[in-house]
Amino acid sequence: MTHRDRFEAVYDAHYPAIHQYAARRTGSPDDTADVLSETFLTAWRRIGDVPEGEEALLWLYGVARRVLANQRRGAARRAVLTERLRAELAADRPVSPAGLEHVRAAFDGLPQRDREVLALACWEGLTGEQIAKVVGCTAIAARTRLHRARKRLTAALERQASLTIAMEEA
Repeated sequence: MTHRDRFEAVYDAHYPAIHQYAARRTGSPDDTADVLSETFLTAWRRIGDVPEGEEALLWLYGVARRVLANQRRGAARRAVLTERLRAELAADRPVSPAGLEHVRAAFDGLPQRDREVLALACWEGLTGEQIAKVVGCTAIAARTRLHRARKRLTAALERQASLTIAMEEA
C-alpha cells in the first residue's frame, strides 16, 4: 500500500469522528475547518507514524487536541496584542485643544473628498504633488481640490462662529 492509499484509508475511516470532535470544541465552522485541515495535514506528513486500526483514531484525536490547544494559545496571544495596541493607539491619539471643537465640527461637516485632501495637507504635511499621487489625480487637480476644500472649510467655520454667537446672545 502506498503512502497515499494509506492516508486515504485513514481519512475515509476517521474523518467523521475527527470532524465531530473538532466541531464540538470550536466556536465556528471556520475554526472547525482549520482544525480538520491541520490534523489531516499532520497525518499526511507523518503517515508512517500513524498507527493501524482503531489506534489511528486515538492518534488523530491527540493531534486534533494539540491543534486546538495551539489555536487557543494563538487566540489568547492575539487578544493580548490587540488590547496592547488599543491602549497604545488611545495614548497616542491627538487631543483637540479646548475651544477647538467648532473646528472639528466644521471639518466633520465637509464632504469626505474635502476632508481627505485637507487632512493630507494639514495633518500629514503633504504638498499638492504628493496629494496628487495619493489620491490618483494630477498635481493641478489636487491643488484645485485643496483650494476649494479650504474655501469650504472657511465657510463652515464662519457658519459655526455665527451659530456660536447667536446661541450666546439668546
